[in-house]
Amino acid sequence: MIVGYQGVPGSYSEQALIQLFGNEKNTKYYKEFEDVFAALKNDEIDYGILPIENSTTGSIVQNYDLLKKYGYYITAETSVKVEHNLLGISGAAIDDITHIFSHPQGFEQSTIFLKRLPNVKHVAYHNTAIGAEYVKKEAKKTNAAIASKRAAELYNLEILESNIQNNKENWTRFIVVSKEAESNQFSNKMTILFEIPHKIGSLYHILEEFAKSKINMSKIESRPVGDGTFSYCFYIDIEGNKDDDNIKNAFENISEITKDFKILGFYNKNV
Repeated sequence: MIVGYQGVPGSYSEQALIQLFGNEKNTKYYKEFEDVFAALKNDEIDYGILPIENSTTGSIVQNYDLLKKYGYYITAETSVKVEHNLLGISGAAIDDITHIFSHPQGFEQSTIFLKRLPNVKHVAYHNTAIGAEYVKKEAKKTNAAIASKRAAELYNLEILESNIQNNKENWTRFIVVSKEAESNQFSNKMTILFEIPHKIGSLYHILEEFAKSKINMSKIESRPVGDGTFSYCFYIDIEGNKDDDNIKNAFENISEITKDFKILGFYNKNV
């Protein structure tokens, strides 16, 4: 079994992979989120690890769009505590720094600390660990990265300042994506996708169905369909098993009043 993720070793995506699959699995890493989906399509990997939501900065909407584009399934989820650190080469000091390299969310999640460095340029990278890798490669005291402690260890960088994220309870939820749906009797969460027209009451009728069926909805995400009509598709996470009677009845009713209704996966709720 081969598992893929976006980034390089030391990224939070790799940490999510280790939490879910352990250290012994064959892994591949990719530059872009869509590269992971393409790898699944080409059978280079069996599963892909992707971030889907951060507790402070919200959803990673690109990955919702890619789920729809490729039609793949969510088979598991996990959450990783994000603890950002300012990393530099050996002998560097914060006063030396002129450029910081990180993922845009690394900057967004560390704005309070970064206000202390108003003259430092922020350079966006595809991944926090890729920024750390670049700082190691360039070996300049003027460069720093915002990344994890694991990245500091892997790339032999010093932690110039630890835990610089705005919110100390900063978590990112990751999903496992596969070409095939998986489920078992213990699956207690699922994600559904559907489109509704831009009409008064369209979404209300869907939510009313969940309430009548006593189904707990844990997340809702809307994305434009993209056809210029102000129509939207919705991704909704709900709790329950696909064999529960209330779930089956609700899905039957919802599928009749929506377009392109699809179950994107059955899996175990992250606790």
